[in-house]
This record gives sequence, C-alpha cells and structure tokens, in this order.
Amino acid sequence: MLDIIRWPDQQLKKHSVVVPDINGDILTLVSEMFEAMDRGKGVGLAGVQVGKLLRLFITRVPGDSPRVFINPDILETSIEMEAFEEGCLSIPSIFTDVIRPTSVRVQAWNLKARPFTLSVDGYLSRVIQHEYDHLNGIVFLDRIDQKKKQRLLVEYETKVEA
Repeated sequence: MLDIIRWPDQQLKKHSVVVPDINGDILTLVSEMFEAMDRGKGVGLAGVQVGKLLRLFITRVPGDSPRVFINPDILETSIEMEAFEEGCLSIPSIFTDVIRPTSVRVQAWNLKARPFTLSVDGYLSRVIQHEYDHLNGIVFLDRIDQKKKQRLLVEYETKVEA
C-alpha cells in the first residue's frame, strides 16, 4: 500500500524522470496509485506524490473514465485563464483559487505503450495541469501570491500539529 508524501517533503520539489519502459512494475504502480488516490478521495495523483520520481500521473474526474498519463507533455494551453479552487493530497485541508488556462492539449503514453493526444477543457484540464506541475517539482501553492502562500502554509502547519 502506497503512502502519499506530504508537504514539506523535499521530494515534492524534484523533477521527475522519464519512464523508460511501460512494464509490469509500472502497471502495478498505477494500480497502487489509484488505490492511494481513492483512499485520499482525490481526483489526480502524480508518481512523485507516492515517492516515485517518474513522469507519470493518473486522473479520475467525476463524469470521466480513469486516465493514465505516462511521460506527458503539454503541447498547448488556451489563452483564456480562469480562477478555480484547488487542493492537493500532499497538502491536505488547504484550498485556494489558482489561475490556470481553461483548456489544454496533452500528449502522453497509455498503459498499452501507445501514444495519445487529448484536448480538454474544464475540470479535467485543470487536474491535468495540476498533476503535470508535480512532475516538474511545482505544487499548487507555488502558483499563488507569496503572502497568501505563507499564510496558507502557516494554516497547514497548524492543522498538521493539531
């Protein structure tokens, strides 16, 4: 059973490396990641959040089927931006509005080692961008004003100590 790494674990700031081969170990990891995400009642989870510095994330957004993104690249984002409240399984109980593009075009590999390209908007687009950030050592609090970030981190530390 995988545990979700929590802030301020320094691993969350590291860049993930390319998945060299989609094999049985990756299939097992993905299955265990879905279990960990579901336990945490999340909608997305990156490999780094379970201690695996691999360019891999999963999503399960309401109204959409579960998805696996291996070695993803964001090819394009919309010019239109939108604020929406985000949270993170690695920084539980903290939520704040984050401004992101409203749509995204992403290319990745699936579990059958086949490439795919996906253009989406709405909630799935936001989850993809959030998880993609994790692969580059970015957490959602890095996308907000520094003063607000500090205030939220103090709030988080208070909740963790309670």
